[in-house]
Amino acid sequence: MSDSFKTLRFTNPQGLKPGWFIGFGAFLIVLGILAALDTIATTLASMVILGALMIVGGVAQIMQSFAHRGLPVPNQWLSGLIGGLYILGGILLIEEPATGSIFITAILAGCLIFAGLARTFWAGGHRNNRSWIMLAFSGLITLLVGILLYMTLPWSGLWLIGMFIAVELLMAGFSTALFGLSLRNNT
Repeated sequence: MSDSFKTLRFTNPQGLKPGWFIGFGAFLIVLGILAALDTIATTLASMVILGALMIVGGVAQIMQSFAHRGLPVPNQWLSGLIGGLYILGGILLIEEPATGSIFITAILAGCLIFAGLARTFWAGGHRNNRSWIMLAFSGLITLLVGILLYMTLPWSGLWLIGMFIAVELLMAGFSTALFGLSLRNNT
């Protein structure tokens, strides 16, 4: 193997502007802090935005279903019905964002419970592998998180999605700002 990877230096031939990355990273960090300060409001706002996107998607689905005249009529109507269901779901999310966030969190809890059980049982079936215990431990942790989420409903449904959004904004902000700083130091 060559040591060329160790001597590889990053250059900025594309003309990337470090200040833009640093500024955008700082902006995302501020948004992340604001989202973390009120995770319930962040959750509810995200449900309203998701509802609006579902309505737009439903309208597009209906328009698309009737734009193709060559399809059999039952297929057109089924596609239009799916679009109508998207619109109905979007309206319900906008009307009741708290209920929507609780419902989505309940689905997430169920998925985590199922994934935790599946991973734990799968690891148990592979006990001849030396690292099966870590896989089983990982499954048990996932199962525990799912159970705790389910047990704390409806309250966890009001803050969990907002906390996910806040963490994502903070991580994206820090990584973008650090990328900009590395660009500045290597130019």
